[in-house]
Amino acid sequence: MKNCPRICLIILCLFVLPNLKSIFAQKVNPQNEITIFMIGNSTMANKPYDDGNPEKGWGQVFPLYFKEGIRIENHAVNGRSTKSFLDQGRWEVVRERIKPGDYVIIEFGHNDAKKEDSTRFADANTTYRWNLEKFVDDTRKREGIPLLATPIVRRRFHKQGNFYDVHGDYPKVVREVAAEKNVILLDMHAKSEALLIKYGEENSKQLFLHIAPGEYPSLPDGIVDDTHFSPTGAFRMCDLAVEEIRAKVKELAIFLKE
Repeated sequence: MKNCPRICLIILCLFVLPNLKSIFAQKVNPQNEITIFMIGNSTMANKPYDDGNPEKGWGQVFPLYFKEGIRIENHAVNGRSTKSFLDQGRWEVVRERIKPGDYVIIEFGHNDAKKEDSTRFADANTTYRWNLEKFVDDTRKREGIPLLATPIVRRRFHKQGNFYDVHGDYPKVVREVAAEKNVILLDMHAKSEALLIKYGEENSKQLFLHIAPGEYPSLPDGIVDDTHFSPTGAFRMCDLAVEEIRAKVKELAIFLKE
């Protein structure tokens, strides 16, 4: 018993202390972190902060919801569709960075529907579907995990005060591709529609850019924009994404803050 402290000290010096450095390095080494890549359009993208810019994307606040061990790379860009994101080489940049165990959140649709713009238009049931399938297949070839997100609704209400949707077949196609390829679905479309209906025609304005003239230097004439989000809207849409992840992606849910 008298030799017990000495034995413990010897064990500590021989086995524990030499390994502390490597254990700590393993914990903080970025190579051991899971990366969540985000690809999409302006509803997801990071926005500038200059002049108190009120517009924010939900992907911009997404990192605030996670503890250490998760790295977020938001590659979403204003105005992009599945087609333009691919044609401009943006997907190739992301694809090459995916390592085994990483995740890719894919959310497009708003700009794919713009028939008047041949550089962005992707028919829902053909090109859009094929592009989503490519994102999924390429991610899996890199041993990553794709997460398909349906497009968030635009704020639209009839004169009677009833919400109506303008995304056509795009959300349906995302759901179909997710089912056919066994991909986890983040149904942002359904959840954001329910949120807007809950808020109602008037209160839902606070989620989007309804800015009075002179309120922000960056928007001297004000703006009424029912597609892009206010800071409140960005956080509320991100809440919806996090709810989906918490319910459907248990491997990531453990990294979410309480």
